[in-house]
Amino acid sequence: MDEWVLVVDDDAQNLRMANQILTSEKMRVSSAKSGEQALEFLKNNTPDLILLDVHMTGIDGFETIDRIKAEEKTREIPIILLTADDDQETETRALRAGAMDFIKKPFIPDVLILRVRHTVELTRLQKNLTAEVEKKAAEISKERDRVERMIMQVVKTLSGAIDAKDPYTNGHSARVAEYSKKIAEKAGYSERKLRDIEIMALLHDIGKIGIPDTILNKPGKLSADEYSKVKEHPVIGAKILENISEFPDISLGAMYHHERYDGKGYPKGIAGENIPEQARIIAVADCYDAITSNRSYRNMLRPNEARDRIEKDKGKQFDPHFADIMLSLIDEDTDFTMHE
Repeated sequence: MDEWVLVVDDDAQNLRMANQILTSEKMRVSSAKSGEQALEFLKNNTPDLILLDVHMTGIDGFETIDRIKAEEKTREIPIILLTADDDQETETRALRAGAMDFIKKPFIPDVLILRVRHTVELTRLQKNLTAEVEKKAAEISKERDRVERMIMQVVKTLSGAIDAKDPYTNGHSARVAEYSKKIAEKAGYSERKLRDIEIMALLHDIGKIGIPDTILNKPGKLSADEYSKVKEHPVIGAKILENISEFPDISLGAMYHHERYDGKGYPKGIAGENIPEQARIIAVADCYDAITSNRSYRNMLRPNEARDRIEKDKGKQFDPHFADIMLSLIDEDTDFTMHE
């Protein structure tokens, strides 16, 4: 592909000389006699390179380059400044202004040709590299999205299998994940953190895999020994999930969602902000779903009853901040859609 060069110089002899040298090498050449004329030309044309004289009547080369770089359409066009000056200050100013190179006048034909070709080739290579990087980044992003969708499908399938162990908790994990995500969103979580807490919430009851079905499905009140067995599911769940090294925090929801803000929960009896934040969110979402779902021993609570329960245990069972967010979600749910 032939190079297209715009030569900008208010000296007619310099324009003719540059034109002769460049066209002899099969380059396409356009000319402008001033910075103003060059800017007008660039409104409708995009050459591969601009040779721009520093000292011109009207706006000089430095002001011209500033205006070229200020326009999105032209700012990426490489510029070589032409100068008869032989001082470091002019060269430094040229490079700082955005010029890729400078050429001394009068022209030496071979130097002019080589620098024009090298600059155009370098610019094309940079553009090709940028395009290739963007292409690869898009491919990686697409593959990452595919993998994340697959991970989420696996997690949802697994959480559904957990809930299926108990006919009274069908869909529980999915709803806890939904409410947890709503709370976290109001708390200002980023998209990445919202995805993370959704996965944690979906798997918060994974430890129930290790609890016998006879206990989980018992219609009546659990004995002390049976309840003690149920209370093992946070630790069981955490042990299952802690093996996922690529997501080290994934076990937090499983391990700590039954801790209480006042320190009277289990399995560790920790309190307040010592409980991981994600678990404090999941705890209030978990309780809300439990009390708005039917159980063998009671019917689900209505919105006002559920609200009273959350309000009553704010600062005791629940982190006050996340309890308040849950209360706001209840108030916004005027059609009572957030329930089993």
